[in-house]
Amino acid sequence: MKKNLAMLSIGAVLFACQTNSESSKQEISEESLKTHIEVLASDDFQGRKPFTEGEIKTVNYLIDQFKAYGLEPGNGNSYTQDVPLVELTAIPSESMTVEGNGKKVELKVLDEFVAYTEQVVEKASIDASELVFAGYGVVAPEYNWNDYEGIDVKGKTVVVLVNDPGFASGDSTFFKGETMTYYGRWTYKYEEAARQGAAGCLIIHETVPAGYDWSVVRNSWSGASLYLDQTGGAYQPDILGWITRNAAIKIFEASDVDMKNYAVKSRSEDFNAVSLGLNVSVAVTNKIKRDQSRNVVAMITGSEKPDEYVIYSAHWDHLGIGQEIDGDSIYNGAHDNASGTATMLGIAEAMSKMDQPKRSVVFLAVTAEEQGLLGSKHYAQNPIYLPANTVANINMDGITAWGPMKDLTVVGYGQSELEDIAEEVATSQGRYIIPDPEPGKGYFFRSDHFQFAKVGIPALYASGTYEHMTKGINYVDSLNKVYSNTQYHQPKDEYNPDSWTFGGMALDGMLLMEVGLKVANSNEWPKWKAGSEFKSIREQ
Repeated sequence: MKKNLAMLSIGAVLFACQTNSESSKQEISEESLKTHIEVLASDDFQGRKPFTEGEIKTVNYLIDQFKAYGLEPGNGNSYTQDVPLVELTAIPSESMTVEGNGKKVELKVLDEFVAYTEQVVEKASIDASELVFAGYGVVAPEYNWNDYEGIDVKGKTVVVLVNDPGFASGDSTFFKGETMTYYGRWTYKYEEAARQGAAGCLIIHETVPAGYDWSVVRNSWSGASLYLDQTGGAYQPDILGWITRNAAIKIFEASDVDMKNYAVKSRSEDFNAVSLGLNVSVAVTNKIKRDQSRNVVAMITGSEKPDEYVIYSAHWDHLGIGQEIDGDSIYNGAHDNASGTATMLGIAEAMSKMDQPKRSVVFLAVTAEEQGLLGSKHYAQNPIYLPANTVANINMDGITAWGPMKDLTVVGYGQSELEDIAEEVATSQGRYIIPDPEPGKGYFFRSDHFQFAKVGIPALYASGTYEHMTKGINYVDSLNKVYSNTQYHQPKDEYNPDSWTFGGMALDGMLLMEVGLKVANSNEWPKWKAGSEFKSIREQ
């Protein structure tokens, strides 16, 4: 996947010329990074889930660190921004029943399906709701695509495929080929089903197009989940959920519809949604709890342009205490995302010892990322600093602790000029820049920078993840596979003093700090590139 270094863009050169060359000489402390992760990922912090003792300890720790660095409160006189959330603890029925054609299929909860509701009600259900296969569940006018054309699904339950029609098509011009569009995200599937008036929406899980295995679905969509507490919100289906591929096969075998044939047809523009001739029933009981979580925010005021802002972001939360696996029930979230939070603290500490930047620099540790980017979504909807005055966002989520990397992998490569600035800094470190090697997994839509992008703010999400400086590509690939298969969203995502090193984390932190300083000390505004779906939002 290595890409030859290209000539630097004119935009990057302009930024380079206007940067304070003395500003970036302060090093990021590896010892500080280690200390932050030891604390944030400790069992004492209980997996840092909102509404728990772990949140209180995490928020207090972050505030104490920002105060120790001499940073100002970022929200008036406060270091926090309240985020009103509602916690729904979903208890689905033990089975999902599918009946029709004289046949009956019983699917087992957690093993074959997960179900929940975003409605703030004590009980939600679908009872003998007609099942409709709606392909990918996509309505995309710019691609002349409408999976719901010609069918009314009001009050019915749609079954849809994960990802979008372009995935694995071999055609880079069909949607975006292997690169997932927002139409491929599970959040979009539910949003579109709601717009269509569906009573339920079930996504068929498959590991490769989803980007994660069933254990992630099982762990993430069972038990308590958080949502923004917004009264009078838009229509929501009664039941949302996932089913395994094997469960989908059982359902299609009970119908008169050939699953394999229709999965192929789903990639065709003339695809038509089809009733499966079956009805589905399942119920969910909710425990409801309302409370406030908190984003933590601090800043360094700019010396010349205090009303223009560069925002660093990282989510402080993880999954808390959950289902026990191999005798451990604390989901510590050392990599996800104590590492990104620690790196942001390292940048804040280093910048606090430098000359004051021309533009203001904001450090925003957001809550409830794991529940759907809720802290950053609330910030984007209720900004402390207006998007029109926010020059850029630099997001940190999962900074590897395996040593220094040759690469800088940019998630959402081709989106904005920030990657040109990052390429310049990477080159100065003897590194190269590459696009995300797995664009089909939709990582651009899976971390907090996406909420900034949605309101038009150019956002960078990048770190070294592909080639180790001395141990090569295969070494990193093997570690990535171990993490994905056994640690991601599991209790084994823990700090290991015998294997974690902090040189690479510090190197990435230095790079992201330098990018932020170039923007903060420049007169230029980085732009979205042609073809970005966010360009028109910024221009408006």
